[in-house]
Amino acid sequence: MEYSPAPLRYNNQCEYRRCGRSGLRLPILSLGLWHNFGGVDTYETGRDMLRYAFDNGITHFDLANNYGPPPGSAEENFGSIYQKDFKPYRDELIISTKAGYLMWPGPYGEWGSRKYLLSSLDQSLKRMKLEYVDIFYSHRLDPETPLEETMMALDQAVRSGKALYAGISNYPAEQTREAAGILRSLGTPCLIHQPKYSMFERWVENGLLDTVEKEGIGVIAFSPLAQGLLTDRYLNNIPEGSRASKSWGFLKPEQVAPAIAKAKALNDMALQRGQTLAQMAIAWLLKDSRVTSVLIGASSVKQLSDNLQSQKMLYFTSDELKAIEGILKGN
Repeated sequence: MEYSPAPLRYNNQCEYRRCGRSGLRLPILSLGLWHNFGGVDTYETGRDMLRYAFDNGITHFDLANNYGPPPGSAEENFGSIYQKDFKPYRDELIISTKAGYLMWPGPYGEWGSRKYLLSSLDQSLKRMKLEYVDIFYSHRLDPETPLEETMMALDQAVRSGKALYAGISNYPAEQTREAAGILRSLGTPCLIHQPKYSMFERWVENGLLDTVEKEGIGVIAFSPLAQGLLTDRYLNNIPEGSRASKSWGFLKPEQVAPAIAKAKALNDMALQRGQTLAQMAIAWLLKDSRVTSVLIGASSVKQLSDNLQSQKMLYFTSDELKAIEGILKGN
């Protein structure tokens, strides 16, 4: 059936925040295609989630060259869905991709060289059937390639018209500052930083958030639910079909047990607020105005719909924030 987006998709469905000091606004919730959109997943389920997201004002779809599995298959599936459903609405969408992790064999298939980044971008555009992406990221810092080379590759991607903005992901605070300075000198400011950030993963609070604020860079947090640990899914065990039960997943069974006690306490608090644990975990990130957007993943439309409900209750009292800190610190 031909897809027609919901006519009222922008009628208070989603809030949009300005990305750093740029002119670009992103939805406070963006859809990440890291999981559940690869070749091992059900194509129509992914298609339904993309449609539902756009129907509810989610304009940003985030990918990377290695998303799958197998690597590249998430971009291929997205490209197919884009051609069928979203091509007429390209100017309403923010589509991002990244390069940095292993993608093909040999010495030019990963990290941050100019050779790898620009070759990977060309491959990504072919897989997604796009003329350009809105944001192209260096997916991780390369300790052996000069930072100038990596940033010059991002600058060329923008100047060539194959990307509109440059971003970085997983960079420490000091290298973020240096990268921002290089890009600024080249005339292609760093738009956004994508770090792992959740109630259980808070390294960004030790300098990175202050750095991006000074540099005028936006932040989009990935893994806000700690691969599902900050949901009600693992409160008692590892259910069949969950990320921790899959051999190809990033969440391992040994990571679940130590988190259960804190997750149960947080879940009780979320219920008192009238939210699910997942909704509260997402809202907790968005309490900081420096966080432009939160990348949410989902395995079904129902799960996506539940996560979108987090937008309805973003406010926390000082007592609630204090209680959350006590739980997270084990007090």
